[in-house]
Amino acid sequence: MNHSLLTVFPLFLVLIAGHSCSRTEHQFHGPEASFLNISEQRQGWIAVSISPFDGSKDTLDIRHPVSRIIAMSTSYVGFLDALGCDSVICGVSGVNYVSSPELRSRSVADVGYEANPDYEKIMALHPDVLLTYQVSGAKSQFLSKLKALGIPVFILHEHLESNPLARASYIRFFGALTGRMHEADSVLEAVSSDYVALADSVSKNMGERRKVLMNIPYDDAWFIPGENNYLSCLVRDAGGEVLGGKPGQETSSSIFIETAYSLSKEADLWLNVGWCQSLEQLLGINPLFGNMLTNIQNNAAARGHDRNSVVWNDNLRLNPSGGNDFWESGVVRPDLMLRDLVGIFGDGGGNETYYRVLR
Repeated sequence: MNHSLLTVFPLFLVLIAGHSCSRTEHQFHGPEASFLNISEQRQGWIAVSISPFDGSKDTLDIRHPVSRIIAMSTSYVGFLDALGCDSVICGVSGVNYVSSPELRSRSVADVGYEANPDYEKIMALHPDVLLTYQVSGAKSQFLSKLKALGIPVFILHEHLESNPLARASYIRFFGALTGRMHEADSVLEAVSSDYVALADSVSKNMGERRKVLMNIPYDDAWFIPGENNYLSCLVRDAGGEVLGGKPGQETSSSIFIETAYSLSKEADLWLNVGWCQSLEQLLGINPLFGNMLTNIQNNAAARGHDRNSVVWNDNLRLNPSGGNDFWESGVVRPDLMLRDLVGIFGDGGGNETYYRVLR
């Protein structure tokens, strides 16, 4: 690898060089990312990723556009696809779950998952950088091994950003990485303008908020996103309220199914119901779900909403292997996610991008 092209090194080197750097002005006026800083320097860009777990920082010195990226998350595919440059992806984790038809049509290598990676294949691909993520602060054997092998790695935490526009702003990192910052700023400005305008319109015309029950049990645990969670933010901006979310909390917390049943007595919508594509599938999971659905339908009808359009899932765009574009292109397009929810809360516009109604 040519280290003059792109270099990963400790933060103290960045601090030395940082005095000559100036931040590029752009048109995005939404919330900035909490876990990523990007600044311009004479020879390119410097990206600093900040761990939400322990505050540690990784740094990437981008001196020239890269041509070979290994992407360990499908959301990175979404960002690169939005910039029209997913051709730089030489390897992915779980190629069968990628939604992008362009990428699936190419012979992109599958490098496995962090729990069972193909190190030989990763080395043979000669990536300029391998992009990955963390779900905890625990030291990763995968990252340690890659470092020992001399593979350049950069860790992103966009999946932990609580604001949809802050998460979408990571497109600027991919713009810096591929030499398409102008295109990245253009996409981000259009997305943020659309999102803010729609959210403002909802706020100005706010009636009674839709009461939303989220999710179904996963391994016997029913998770409800906290009040400040990414999904809770989307629901709130669309004119809804996630029931049972802990105030001031970004992470999800688990509840008992009995608690979910109690929440169904307040709810008039049920969103994001796992893998289900029909009410028959949903009701077959647990006998209690029939009573919960009746509660929600009755509440919707009493509040003047369509009782037959109360269960919606975010899996309209599934690929044949079950990969969900909601977590690929949707990360870049929270404005389309919001538009879906606004339509759903108004009893469905019939032109959703990511959501399907279950009947």
